[in-house]
Order: sequence, then structure tokens, then C-alpha cells
Amino acid sequence: MMTRSALTALIRRKKSFLCVGLDPDMNRIPECICQNSEDPLFEFNRRIIDATIGEAVAFKPNIAFFEMHGSKGWESLEKTMAYIAGHKAGPVFTIADAKRADIGNSSAAYARTFLESMPFDAVTVSPYMGHDSVKPFLSYPGKWAAILALTSNPGATDFQLLPVGTDRAAGTDIPGAGKQFYEVVMAKCMDWGSPDNMMFVVGATHAGMLGSVRQLVPDHFFLIPGVGAQGGDLSAIASVAMNKDVGILVNSSRGILYASSGEDFDIKAGEAAAWLQQEMEEILRRFSWAE
Repeated sequence: MMTRSALTALIRRKKSFLCVGLDPDMNRIPECICQNSEDPLFEFNRRIIDATIGEAVAFKPNIAFFEMHGSKGWESLEKTMAYIAGHKAGPVFTIADAKRADIGNSSAAYARTFLESMPFDAVTVSPYMGHDSVKPFLSYPGKWAAILALTSNPGATDFQLLPVGTDRAAGTDIPGAGKQFYEVVMAKCMDWGSPDNMMFVVGATHAGMLGSVRQLVPDHFFLIPGVGAQGGDLSAIASVAMNKDVGILVNSSRGILYASSGEDFDIKAGEAAAWLQQEMEEILRRFSWAE
């Protein structure tokens, strides 16, 4: 369990707001791991964690890369979480990148899976079924829901950026008229949770929009994917997205995990994480936030 104050203190201590995404793709895991390990998913994660935990304040396992392997994949995930929880360099913040949501009782089961049965601090949640699908994730003290708001994938433009307009049949403005759909969603979600148990997923590829998003949501943490492989610019993001508590966790997955495809993959992953942490430390110092 990691509260907002504990997360902020961890960022201050490590001078970092780096989240390492654990997306162990069997097609990209080095052959030395696949050939020599009974559990290559866990062994790959273990070496990545050891190489990057000094720089990372968070790890974000992508559940899809585990559950596709059935029960063995879930076992690898459980071992990964146990390893993080028991690591001598811990604690760190953990996020289940599961993107879950359903009707209330099903959402309650999903919430229990990731926030009770498994020791995650947070889980990514889709808000598009409404408040009853999100609230179960907000009922665990010291745990978080990371709400999908403005994502970094190309298809985000299909719905999230659509303007909210007029109900032509009724001849009246729809609540939120004149705003983009993601803005209406974020504003509504703030009625359900607080900055202590809700953060928003906001893609780094929308750096030009992050300033206005921060004005809309001044106090919540942002989980920001899309730095590195997807082209997000770290300094530009931080300059408009940080708040008084830093308020951002910037995720890098492929840029760290697959910095090398050879036996030195963990060494290169550590170097990539260290490079990002050094840039983050400089950003924090520039904004007079680092000690």
C-alpha cells in the first residue's frame, strides 16, 4: 500500500518519476533467457527489476503479456509481484496495467483481483461504462485507480478528441458542450474519487495538450505512457504537466526492456533507466523540486 504522501516522498528520495513497464514479449525476450530458464517471463522480469529498481519509483506489469500464457503466465506474474514486494531496494509503486471495467459486481471482482488478491497499489481502469464500473476500484484505502483519459495510441482520435455538441433532436446543449469528450470524462471522474486514490492516464504523445489537461485536473497524478519508443519528449511533458507534488509518473517500456537483445539486456536496460533518471533529476532541479 502506498499513499500519495509515500509516493511523493519516494519521488523525492530517488529524484525520479520513472515507471518501468514490464511487457515481457516472448518474441523479444533474449534467447539466453528462453533457452535456460523454466520460467522465462519471470526470469526476464527479475533481471530487469534488479537493473532498474535503483532508478524507478514504479513498475507497471502489462497483464496482457502474462494472461496470454494461461495459468503459467499468472504464476509468472505472481512471482514477479512477490519479487518486487520483497526486494531489498524497495518499496516501489506497482500498477496493474489491466484496463479493466465492467458492471458493478464484475468490476468489484476485478478490483479484488488486483488490489486485494494481488498486491498492486493501482490498476488501470476504463471509465466509459460510468461511475458504478469505477467505484469498486476506489474502495480500497491506500490504493489507486488509474483512469484512462487521453491515451497515446493513434486510435485515441476516434472518440476521445471528439467535440461534445448539441442534442439536435431535443435542440439543447449536451452537458459539456464545447469541450472534447476526454475533458468531459475527466471532469466527471473527479466527482467519483480524489487526488489520493485516483490518477489519470494521459499519453505523452499529446504533450501539446498536457498544459490544458493539467489546468482541468490540477491536483491528481498523471500516469504518462509514450516516452521513448512512442516519441514523447520528457522535458516538454514535465514543463507543463508537473504540479506541486511533481504529480507525474512517466512510463517507459520497450525503450528500457529491449535496449539490447543480447545477454547484456539487463545491463543496457539499467543504462537506459539511469539515463532517464538523470534527465528527470535535472528537470526536478530546474523546477526547484529536487533537494
